[in-house]
Amino acid sequence: MKKHTQTPRKPSIVIGETDHQRLNKLALAAADRLPEISDGLLLELERARVVSDSSVPGNVVQMGSTVEYETDTGDGRTVTLVFPKDADISEGKISILTPIGTALLGLSAGQTMGWTARDDKQHKLTVLAVTVHRAEATASAPPGRQGFLHKAENDHR
Repeated sequence: MKKHTQTPRKPSIVIGETDHQRLNKLALAAADRLPEISDGLLLELERARVVSDSSVPGNVVQMGSTVEYETDTGDGRTVTLVFPKDADISEGKISILTPIGTALLGLSAGQTMGWTARDDKQHKLTVLAVTVHRAEATASAPPGRQGFLHKAENDHR
């Protein structure tokens, strides 16, 4: 008898309207050059709950957010999620058009997401903390949320 394996359910994600529109255009523009990345980003955008920019919770990874996360291997990293033109790995700025960038989008502190590296290896990451930095996010964030660090509820560091 064949054993049934269930694909882990992806966590729910939230994306602001502006990010959703800009990223949809970016993914479509990148389809010829980076078809797998483009498809992955489009799938994430399709499954996301899209809300007004001012309604995105402060603990959600948006474009321009700085994210502290841990991988399934126990490695911890802090990165800022950016558009491709602003990417600079030496400064910790990762492009949304990378497998890990796409995996981080829309997650909130405490959520875990599986992702496939470019070498086809499966990985998991858990978001530990999110800091919103970008001008659009801070301009529309509720008072007290600008530049605020949001940690997972069970993270007592």
